[in-house]
Amino acid sequence: MEENHASALESIANGDHDVFAAYNSNSTSTNNDHGWQKVTYQKRQRKNKAAESVNNHNRLVPGAVISGGDNVFRGVEKEAEERGRRRQEAQRAAAAANAGPIGVVPARSKHRSDDEYGDDSDDEAAPQDAKAEEEKKSKPKKPKKPKVTVAEAAAKIDVNDLSAWLIELPNFEEDIQVMKFADFFVTAFKTVSSAQFPWIKMFKESTLAKIADIPISHISEDVYKTSIDWISQRSVRSLATFVLTSVDSILADLASQRVGGKGAKKGVQQASSKSQSQVAVFTVVAMILRRKPDVLINILPTLRETSKYQGQDNLPVIVWMIVQASQGDVAVGLYAWARNVLPLVCGKSSNPQSRDLVLQLVERILSMPKARTILVNGAVRKGERLVPPSALEILMGVTFPAPSARVKSTERFEAVYPTLKDVALAGSQGSKAMKQVSQQILSFAVKAAGEASTPELSNEAAGIFIWCLTQSAECFRQWDKVYEGNLRASVVVLKKLSDQWKEHAARISPLDPMRETLKTFRHKNEKALEGEAESPEQERLVKDADKYCKTLLGKLSRGSGCKKSVAFIILALAVGAAAVVSPNTESLDWNKLTVFFSSENPFL
Repeated sequence: MEENHASALESIANGDHDVFAAYNSNSTSTNNDHGWQKVTYQKRQRKNKAAESVNNHNRLVPGAVISGGDNVFRGVEKEAEERGRRRQEAQRAAAAANAGPIGVVPARSKHRSDDEYGDDSDDEAAPQDAKAEEEKKSKPKKPKKPKVTVAEAAAKIDVNDLSAWLIELPNFEEDIQVMKFADFFVTAFKTVSSAQFPWIKMFKESTLAKIADIPISHISEDVYKTSIDWISQRSVRSLATFVLTSVDSILADLASQRVGGKGAKKGVQQASSKSQSQVAVFTVVAMILRRKPDVLINILPTLRETSKYQGQDNLPVIVWMIVQASQGDVAVGLYAWARNVLPLVCGKSSNPQSRDLVLQLVERILSMPKARTILVNGAVRKGERLVPPSALEILMGVTFPAPSARVKSTERFEAVYPTLKDVALAGSQGSKAMKQVSQQILSFAVKAAGEASTPELSNEAAGIFIWCLTQSAECFRQWDKVYEGNLRASVVVLKKLSDQWKEHAARISPLDPMRETLKTFRHKNEKALEGEAESPEQERLVKDADKYCKTLLGKLSRGSGCKKSVAFIILALAVGAAAVVSPNTESLDWNKLTVFFSSENPFL
């Protein structure tokens, strides 16, 4: 108690009139609050009332403190007693709370929070949080949508609904009609989620045989027939516009999946806002290309020349489109394969996956019923060859590579090469078109025939070179122009002609261009041998070429002599018969007969 008095006196002496005022007011209020004491946070009160303490200091005078000294001491004493009492009550309350059930936390006093911290936001937020939690728990969960497969959605398509829909379309322009036609299938497949049609995963992981009929295999026969009958009446232009737009949509979806799925699990297709419509897009595009394959021919240049359609990732989509067109016309399928797909096997993007897909496509095309007969007989389509010379050159390179460059796909190319070669060389012998083709083929065949490191390619190219000679006499003149620059290839061709003369002689007609060409070669050889050879190898090649030229000229001379002898015998018999029938043999013009037999090739 004496310590409390001393503390109070010291505070007054130091000018701490706030303490005096607090003690005085507390002693007065003790009798008015019936034993309840308001607890204040002294530090906060001191901070908030700093300016007020100065004013109190100015109001208090020393005389007031001296005259009221007894009351001050009494207030300090009562305050100390009150603090002790409150401390004991707080200890008892804490003990009682600890004695309660385990895990039950007593709620804080609203008044204590307000007074101690000066902020009741926590107490107000607690009921609100509890209320929000209760509302969240009581909120009913949305029912899960039933999973609908492509087959289930396709089975629900009513052909009568489709027919009724198509009746309304003539009111629109043709381009809009095609879009409206597609909208019908968008609505039909709107309940199919991307999980039920993971086309990106299927195209990436499945073989071509498995994805060829997706998703059109689920369309009923009645719906399919009604659809293609309507498609057949639309122009190629409007259908091509729709197909190209659809391809853009498909590839855009593919690109978004590729970007958005980097952090996703491998092989899992991400949800797409377009996933419901993609089933319809694939369905309609498949029906259009199967019914009107010319639509694909129309857009092939765009697909080939525009960069956004290129790349390994986009190749399965392009291949799938060619498969659809092949179902309608196998010739269109091979035409598209030779121009848009085959070149990929020798480009910078060539890899085992792309080569496999290229081979799967051509193997499927050639395996179709009567494919070889159809393709060989229809090797030229609207003035264009199904397998152009440029495609044949690529085929020769991948089918007959160097021994060290053989890969797993080489054997598969060897299997399809004979049929593709027949299609590339098919046509009417001696026709204007074949003359042009033969000259184009000879230009790369002569280079391939001179490849010493690839004997198989050299031999195959030599055979094709000789085929060119049988198609046009111009090819002999073309050979003469490139003879000296391709001496190795010329030796290979001359040797093959000499060894297989009986096989090739019947197909080379007339023989005069060949005879003149061989004579020119001999003249060039003699000139080369007279001068200084560039190398021993060059000299050897010149001698070999000259040797085969002599051999072939001899065979041409013997062949011509035999033909003349046979012709003379036949003519002599004819003259004898005429003399028997008519004794006036003077009417025969022997001079003309002499001139006739003096010609080198009277019957050619």
